[in-house]
Amino acid sequence: MSKVPAIYQLGHLPIKDHVFSPDRTILAVTKENQVEIYKINPQNLSAKPQLIAHLRDHDKTVTSVDISPDGTRILTCSQDRNALVWEYQDGEFKPTLVLLRINRAATVCRWSPDGSKFAVGSSDRIIAVCYYEAENDWWISKHLKKPIKSTITTLDWHPNGVLLACGSTDGHVRVFSGYIKGIDAKPEPTLWGTKLPFQTLCGDFTNETMAWIHGVKFSPSGDALAWVSHDSSLGVVYPAGEGEPPQAVWNVKTDYLPFKSVVWTGENSVVVGGFNCNLVVFQGDVSGWSEAYKIEEQKDLTEEPAKVADDEDDAEISSHQALNMFKQMDLKGRVNKPSGGSSKASKALSTIHQNTIASIKNFAPGKVSTSGIDGKVVIFNV
Repeated sequence: MSKVPAIYQLGHLPIKDHVFSPDRTILAVTKENQVEIYKINPQNLSAKPQLIAHLRDHDKTVTSVDISPDGTRILTCSQDRNALVWEYQDGEFKPTLVLLRINRAATVCRWSPDGSKFAVGSSDRIIAVCYYEAENDWWISKHLKKPIKSTITTLDWHPNGVLLACGSTDGHVRVFSGYIKGIDAKPEPTLWGTKLPFQTLCGDFTNETMAWIHGVKFSPSGDALAWVSHDSSLGVVYPAGEGEPPQAVWNVKTDYLPFKSVVWTGENSVVVGGFNCNLVVFQGDVSGWSEAYKIEEQKDLTEEPAKVADDEDDAEISSHQALNMFKQMDLKGRVNKPSGGSSKASKALSTIHQNTIASIKNFAPGKVSTSGIDGKVVIFNV
């Protein structure tokens, strides 16, 4: 297997979310108010993806996309307050309506591990857990509301398909029961709880800064939960059983820009990424967590200004240019770029992603895929 990352530059529009089908032959990416579907050759990942379809039924920005575990259905949700389930019939993708009953933007959607239902988070302080009703041919929802008091930013299902973790802009990470009678088999007891009727709150965690939570993810066994938040930290919690305080809650602070997404690559290792445009691997267990390594060698961008300031003439020129820039903005509302020497700001970053990594997904053992605001999807070896 090639160690070189596979890089797909899919135009220059931001890709908020991406997902590969379970057999890795289909890639779906969100672009503004539509979703693009690409065909991938899993035997030759360096080959250019082939655009095969556009899903265009949303009126506003598509915020999230997911493919069902059996690979037959694509789930999308959007700021237009709708979610759609797309199935391939007669040579095209046809959408089925989902009755979300929300009056704010839908922000994130995820299929459950068995594909019988899915969850949609929203700015309406609601998580809609949706399941199919055959007699009316639509998807209906039950709402998780209390004690959520802010926008849901991220969701993840426990491997048992009943427990659902969510993160929100109030700095809380919560674990709910999404058990639906008649759809789910009675769940086995877990460290998160034994009796799990719908809407049972099985865990509620915060970090000390109460920063926005950007990503949550259960470990492969479901016995630990990791999250990343806007204070550039990684949190990991190990529950101890129903009614018991957790065995351990770890919060690893870093000097990086905030992380947007997190995935587990094993029971003792997670990969995170975000505004830093690089992936960072953390390793640990119930006794503690710490940073292990970065996926790409990254030049320290903080060194640049120090070099510039060494030369007094340069410093004078740059402050003079800055003054001129603000004058032009004040008078004309726009700026003429200074002629001459190349601008320091135009330098490319030393990482593959040239802008924020918006989402990270598990691709294959030892590999993760990322999508970014720079219009790239990249498959890394970790």
